[in-house]
Amino acid sequence: MTISFVWFDLGYTLVYQEREKAFERFLLEEGIDLGIERIELAYHLADKLFMREYPGVLGREPSTFYPWYIGVLNHFLGLHFDLERQCRRLRELQRPPERAWRPFPEAARVLRELHGMAVGTGLISNWDASARTVLEDAGLLSLLDPVVVSSEVGAAKPDPEIFRIALERAGVPAERCLYVGDNYYDDVVGSAGAGMRSCLINRFGSRGVEEIGAATVLTSVGDVPAYLRSAVDTAYSYLEKRRQIR
Repeated sequence: MTISFVWFDLGYTLVYQEREKAFERFLLEEGIDLGIERIELAYHLADKLFMREYPGVLGREPSTFYPWYIGVLNHFLGLHFDLERQCRRLRELQRPPERAWRPFPEAARVLRELHGMAVGTGLISNWDASARTVLEDAGLLSLLDPVVVSSEVGAAKPDPEIFRIALERAGVPAERCLYVGDNYYDDVVGSAGAGMRSCLINRFGSRGVEEIGAATVLTSVGDVPAYLRSAVDTAYSYLEKRRQIR
């Protein structure tokens, strides 16, 4: 496999929010200590349920789904609260002193490492007008080119059109591209419709995505360079064996 360009999703692929810590603080105020690991898994499962059952909802204005989402989260944790009171308090606890979205610690390193491998990097994301500001604040904007955002181009994943726009801007063929994201339906299925290969970021292995078909699953964006090297080595070994047989 020869990959010359890697495209990335934005939320929970390159950047994240510290929402689990806010939820843990809320529970501690209520006298409940479940541990951050259990809360992180519950958020993961809620995310995957929404991605599977309610496509596009997580990309909307939070006020249109937030109480619904928190109710599902409570269900996974076996909790029951007055949702209006709980959501109000969580919003207060989630008000960040600086920026809401933070880069994963390995994100910038991965992009620079790919550049060192002569692999281009770009972004294809379903996001509002804040996408470039989020990238700039995270120190990632200069490492991604082009940046293709749904709110700017009028098409959104999994529609193959947003991927085609990105390919045209980058001037690379789909078969030379890899797409990396955390949403199987938007990212893996969507990029496949445009002829790209893909990797699914899923921190908890198969948890929450047990229903998916054959897909390459990585636990973190930090695994992408090693995956590319492994794939290239495998392809080289195969071609070398064919050459020797001939």
